[in-house]
Parts: sequence; C-alpha cells; structure tokens
Amino acid sequence: MFQFPVPVTDWSLILPFVMVVLTGISALVLEIVAPKRDNSLIVMLSVFGLFLTAGLVGVQFVAPATTSFGGMLLRDPLSLASQITLVVVGILVILFSEPYLREKRIPFGEFYPLLLWSISGAMLMVSTSNLLLIFVGLEILSISLYVMAGISRSEEKSEESAMKYFLLGAFASAFLLYGIALLYGASGSLDLSAIGAAWAGGKADVRTLVVFSLALLLIGLGFKSSFFPFHQWTPDVYQGAPTNVGAYMATGSKIAAFVVMFRLLGYASDLKAYWLPVLSVIAGLTMLYGNLVALRQTDVKRILGYSSIGHAGYILVAILAHGVAPSQVGPNTLIYYMLAYSVSTVGAFAVIALAARDGEETTSVENLNGLFRRSPAAAASLVIFMASLMGIPLTGGFLGKALIFGDAMQAGLMPLAIILAVSSIISVSFYLRIAYAAVVPNDEQAITRLAPVRPALQSAFLLCAAAVFGTFVFFGPLITALGDKVAGVR
Repeated sequence: MFQFPVPVTDWSLILPFVMVVLTGISALVLEIVAPKRDNSLIVMLSVFGLFLTAGLVGVQFVAPATTSFGGMLLRDPLSLASQITLVVVGILVILFSEPYLREKRIPFGEFYPLLLWSISGAMLMVSTSNLLLIFVGLEILSISLYVMAGISRSEEKSEESAMKYFLLGAFASAFLLYGIALLYGASGSLDLSAIGAAWAGGKADVRTLVVFSLALLLIGLGFKSSFFPFHQWTPDVYQGAPTNVGAYMATGSKIAAFVVMFRLLGYASDLKAYWLPVLSVIAGLTMLYGNLVALRQTDVKRILGYSSIGHAGYILVAILAHGVAPSQVGPNTLIYYMLAYSVSTVGAFAVIALAARDGEETTSVENLNGLFRRSPAAAASLVIFMASLMGIPLTGGFLGKALIFGDAMQAGLMPLAIILAVSSIISVSFYLRIAYAAVVPNDEQAITRLAPVRPALQSAFLLCAAAVFGTFVFFGPLITALGDKVAGVR
C-alpha cells in the first residue's frame, strides 16, 4: 500500500490573502443585488474585510519567521509590515472613493472588488521569494488596475490612460517573464535565492544567463516602480485615471515592486559589480528628473505623478544601501519610508478629489484656490502632506529621508546621498506652490468649483494627517518593534 508524506503546512500564512479575495467576491455579489444608487454596504463590507485582514496579519508578528507551502510563501517582518501597509492604503482609498465616484458620476460598485483583488496580488508579491508566485501576484495586481484606470468610460483621457498603462504593463510583464525563464535555465529553480547559487557555482555560460536574467528582472520591476527611464507612463496615467485610482497606483502597486526588488538585490549581492553602477545612475537620474520636470507642471495630479518618480528614486537609494551592505542596513528604512510616503500621498489625493464636482474634474493648481474657505481642515491637511513629502521636520517624511540619507552614507553611497538632498531642495518649490494655492483666499466662484466635503472623505484625509505626525512621534516604538527581527531579512 502506497504511503504519501503529507507536508506540514502553516495555513496562517495564506489566511490574509484568502480574506481579501473572499471580501472582494462578497463585495461583487453584493454589488449585483444591492441598489445601484447606494454603495454604502459595499464600502462597509470592504473596510470590514480589510480590518479583519489587518488582524490576521497582526497576530503573526509574534510568530517566528518561517516558510510554508513548499517554501513558496514566507513570513518575516518585511512581508508582514508590507502587508499591513497595503491594507492601510486600501482602507484609506476606499474611505474617500465613494464621495469622489459619486461626484464624478461613475459610482460603479465594481471598483471595490477590483481594488481588493489588486491588493491581494500585491500581498502575494511581498510574501514570497518564488518568482512564479511573484509573477502571478503581479498579474492579479495589474489586471485589476488596468480596469480601474479606465473605469470612467465616458472620458477619453481615462480610456487613454488605461490603454497606456496596459501596453507598458504588458511590456514590463514580458521582461519579467523572460528574466524568470533565463534564471530557471541557469539554475533549475524559480526562487530568488537561486541567483546567488547559480552565480557562485556556475560556469561562464551559466553566469552570462544569470546576468541577463537579473537585467530583465530589474527592467520589469523598473517599469512598475517608475524608475527612469521606465517612467514614461506615470504622469499621463495619474492625470487620466480617476483620482482614487491614482492614489492607489502611487502607493500600493509600487510597494509590491519595491519589496521584490529589495529581496532580489539582497540575494544578488555577489553580482554587485554589475548592478550597482547601473542602478546608481538610474537612482540619481530618477530623483533629479522627477523633481525637475515637476517644476514646470500646472496640473496637481501630474505634479504628484512626477513627484512619485522622485520618491521612487529615494526608495531605490534605500534598496541599494541594503544591497551594498546587507549586514549593516536592514529593511527598517524601506518599511518606514513606504508607510510615511503612502499616508502622505493618499491623503494628498483625497484632498485633490474635492476638485470633482457634478461629473467634471479640473485638477489645475489654481483650482485649489479657495479650498481654505471651503474646508479649513482639508487645506491644513494638504499643507501637512506637502510638508511631509518635502521632508519638513516633525513629519514622517522628514524622518524617512533622514533614514535613507544615513543608510546611503553608511553604505558608502555618498553621491546618491548628495543627490537626494539636492532633489529634496528642488521639490520644495512645487510642493509650496500646491500648499499656497490651498490657503490663498479667492472669490466665491473658485469655491463653487470644489465638491462638498463628505464625512467619509474628510475622515480619510484627517486620518492621513494624523498618521503623518504619528509616524514621527512614534518613530522609536515602530523601529524598536522591528529592530531585532530584521537583521537576517533579505
């Protein structure tokens, strides 16, 4: 009689993904049966499901780091913190989506399950080092985003942004898939750890495959992360897509790519002589290009699009510092900066969502004039978000940039640290322009162009504003909670 060994499986690793997926399915079923005039039940269900997901992830922080499902899923502080950040982003985006979608006359309940499934794909990407699962997670994330970018079907710019994002996303997926194929050919494995093993034990022809595999993987991730010169889609898509979709694109979808690249370079430390010079140039150009081009933009969403390119460059510096000195630089900086940047960016997009009124949306900087008279809380919150993105003291953005600067110096990346400082100074100009527009007084006509401040939308930007200061005030406990656990994380 045949006996088959039953593998030991830790089901707690998969429960957060299952919860998000099931919440998305439930939201879709509810959308079918619920009245189309009101999506409140779908919103409440989606938020409740994400809160349960946060609880499922939170209880795992006390458990030891482990792998399960044949080594395809892993649990470590980086994956858990990234999942929590993704859930937080999802909750904040959902909170301000319904008032915005109603004003835009696109109150499609399908948005919420699409967002939830995209989050599940991102959560899968940050919780594995298996390239096959990374690719599956990337496709789940991206396909949902393609649909969300074009959800405003009556607007030509929304359809155009969806098409651009789809075409460039397909190119990125192709590069990533070819890189995976080359790595499998060189090592016979689909795990990121195979890069170092194949390089260490391979002959000249195998090493050539490994180098080309790494290059293709980095190109694919570079598209998703908006690194120069793979950034072309970013400002156009952010401007054309609905504002709530742009908020998620700028944060949640990029977090997954950053974490994968962080792990990739950690395992490819033996190939540092190949990737460090190239990625250092890319990081410098990304920071400078994003901030310099943002100076001459007049649309707020385009400014934030180019700003996100600059911040992607900052995050790449943190990733490079870990890749150069993995024993000295852990993932603390990456985790902290992703959280601080996410709450600042989602909050900014939530305030900008007030520019949608009666089916129209004008997001020029001047359109924010009169915001302080319409809602002092919204104007003050936008100033706080701009201060955090600038890196002004007493905000999470300031500490995040300081951590990246310190890591870069510790890893011997002084030129990148200098470029980071210069780029941050350049960014002050366009961030101040947005902040000034929000508080400058204007006539009644300007105020009437802004939508009423609904409670859900107000709660979103007020929570984000509180989080900007909270990440600064509770910096010590946040870092201490991770400190001893992250030493061996790649």
